[in-house]
Amino acid sequence: MTRDNIDERMPFTEEWNAMHDAKSIIESIKSQGDPITAQHSARFFKSGPGEYGEGDKFIGVRVPVIRHAAKIYRAATLDTIAQLLASDWHEIRLFAVILLSEQFKKANAAGKETIYHFYLSQSHYVNNWDLVDSSAHHIVGGYLADKDRSILYELADSTSLWERRIAMMATFPFIRLNQFDDTSALAEILLFDKEDLIHKMCGWMLREVGKRDVDLLRRFLNKHIADMPRTMLRYAIEKLDSMERKHFLSL
Repeated sequence: MTRDNIDERMPFTEEWNAMHDAKSIIESIKSQGDPITAQHSARFFKSGPGEYGEGDKFIGVRVPVIRHAAKIYRAATLDTIAQLLASDWHEIRLFAVILLSEQFKKANAAGKETIYHFYLSQSHYVNNWDLVDSSAHHIVGGYLADKDRSILYELADSTSLWERRIAMMATFPFIRLNQFDDTSALAEILLFDKEDLIHKMCGWMLREVGKRDVDLLRRFLNKHIADMPRTMLRYAIEKLDSMERKHFLSL
């Protein structure tokens, strides 16, 4: 049975999963690759020497194709997903975190807890910004929505750029619940981070806060304007009117 003639409504059995182990999933996704797209992705995700994605490898598969594959292989086991996360190929790891996110959304409470702990145990493989941004808010933020969030402050103190980004990205669901304290607190902690990707993430989340409570955003900006990296500031004020943006940039 090939990927093209799989009925997505069919029940997923142990026999079906055995036919679709990590190796066969990788082969299926690699068959959709395009060398020109791969070259573009390698540049876009900064995989060159000294860049944040140094050494990453690309197949050249676009995100919609990866998301479709996640629907087809939605019953993959955590053992299979662990093997996919360990892949050298960027798109295979992206597929794994998207699949894991979809499984989390449909899992019961025990399943969500299992996926959450699994995700954090594999965070060293969630090692580029699109992998983080496709999964951290669903899994980490989703699980912690009604729980203690101290783990986010441990992640924010990590030496790993990606774990620090996970910490801030995970606050997105809290913002949607009009809970802004963790976003503000983590943004303060990360004010002096050396990585531009963290500045962008903090600015993005502050902007989302501002959409819901612009006065809170203004108070944060007025308090920290002298220390905010320019990139963080620009992202944070993006939805303010032009006069107010000019005001904060002038400070």
